[in-house]
Amino acid sequence: MSHYRAPGVPSEACCLLAFARFDEPRGSLCVAEEVGFEIKRAYWIFDLPEGAGRANHAHREQYEVLVAVRGSFTVHCDYGSSRDHFGLDSPDTGLLIPPMVFHDVDGFSADAVCLVFASGPYEHAEYVRDYDEFRELASVR
Repeated sequence: MSHYRAPGVPSEACCLLAFARFDEPRGSLCVAEEVGFEIKRAYWIFDLPEGAGRANHAHREQYEVLVAVRGSFTVHCDYGSSRDHFGLDSPDTGLLIPPMVFHDVDGFSADAVCLVFASGPYEHAEYVRDYDEFRELASVR
């Protein structure tokens, strides 16, 4: 697996991951053995209505990797002082989102399936859903 991070981008910024991909006449296979953390939860989002948006939060301590296993979508990552935008459209590429990155996902194609690997179980208190609270927390780190 390869990590893509532009020179000068802080280590707490989102970055693309390239998964091993094997193509053969019987079909293709991608492998995600190492994503930068131990996977404790996996879930997927699909059958999204036109114009839908998801996420719109940050995690206090958890990491996530988002993968477009089918279709495409855009992930917007906000670090408090700057933003990045990532278009995901291939099952052999994931986006690593570290803690305290406010992110939202939109632009889903009609056939989109978003697979998410998370470093922890669902815990309501783990989420920062209020953008003003995020900005305040981001300014002290």
